[in-house]
Amino acid sequence: METADVRQDIPLLEDLIYLDAASTTPTPIPVVEAMCDYFYKYNANTGRGAYSMAVKATQKMAESREKVAGFINALPEEVVFTKNTTEAINIVAQGLSFKKGDSLVVPNIEHHSNFLPWLNLKKKGVDVRVVKADADGILDPSKIEDAVDHTTRLITLTHVSNALGSRQDVEEIGKIAEEKGSLYMVDAAQSVGHIKIDVKKMKADFVAFPGHKGTLGPVGTGFLYCNPEEALNLESNILGGGTVSDVSESGYVLEEFPARFEAGTPNIAGFIGLGASIDYIKKIGLEKIEKHSQSSTRLLYDSLVELKNVTCYGDPQNIYGIVSFNINNMNPHDVAKILDEVKGICVRSGYHCAIPAIKHVGAYEKGGTVRASLHYYNTLEEIQVLADTVEEIAKTFGD
Repeated sequence: METADVRQDIPLLEDLIYLDAASTTPTPIPVVEAMCDYFYKYNANTGRGAYSMAVKATQKMAESREKVAGFINALPEEVVFTKNTTEAINIVAQGLSFKKGDSLVVPNIEHHSNFLPWLNLKKKGVDVRVVKADADGILDPSKIEDAVDHTTRLITLTHVSNALGSRQDVEEIGKIAEEKGSLYMVDAAQSVGHIKIDVKKMKADFVAFPGHKGTLGPVGTGFLYCNPEEALNLESNILGGGTVSDVSESGYVLEEFPARFEAGTPNIAGFIGLGASIDYIKKIGLEKIEKHSQSSTRLLYDSLVELKNVTCYGDPQNIYGIVSFNINNMNPHDVAKILDEVKGICVRSGYHCAIPAIKHVGAYEKGGTVRASLHYYNTLEEIQVLADTVEEIAKTFGD
């Protein structure tokens, strides 16, 4: 599929320039149709229903799990469905039963979802070791290694920074975790659907994913990969329907992984849509998406960094799908509003739920940054419109 074909499947792109993929992506028609098919034809709960609609709904959910697992080189029984990346990370943070004297290692440029759950463990006496990235938001694996000792239970980091676009060497850090005997978790919120993900090559024990960003799936969906050797070491903290195989007045027996972590009625239509979105991404081709994203990101950065009164963040050789910038003497929210009102350009502004990262690059006092984030549906013409409009705003208000 070419970019023009994808744009035809996303009607809202006719009326605006959408550059906020790092927050969420618009949903293509075939994905919406897969969800509508559920609502119109077999709208039943999954699980133990014996009638045909319930059986079909259960089967479709199972098929989606198989598609998701295959997409990241995992097995279906290694994948937990969640409502988002945040929930997936919290399952691990709450389920590993950290205790006083344990330590973990986390960078200072994380999204709050991969920072706050770990900071919260300080209440238990856990030593949270924060490793600083360089000025461009790139981690030196040796600094991660230096922070690990015999007390370190977990190393966790984001594959691609949502605030800066900086891409980390997750495979190299995975080797360090393996050598040191630490568990290893990766937040792949900004890389899945943009870059080929192989959880085995990462040597990751846990990887958290969204369904509504790079994979073009519906909101309210996400998933967690767990190394099967570590999965049963996770404690399940949300119990209820579907999580147990037996119950008595004195106790209960948990289901096998992943069912023990999927309490209650799931977002059935959403996960069926997620399966359809995986099919859609594969139809485009991940290699084409990655090539398009690399060239588009570099073009966007180069178009903005040369403008007077504009500051760009990150190393252009190592940012992926995201360009953060500011205009001198302007609040990023004002810039975003003007872009929307003048040209219908949708960008994100502010701290991007990554305040430590924004502080790290010196943009906190500025109110954060303006963030433009791309996907395969974006065109070179749209990038030029953004650059031209930013230039006009900078000339008018930036001096």
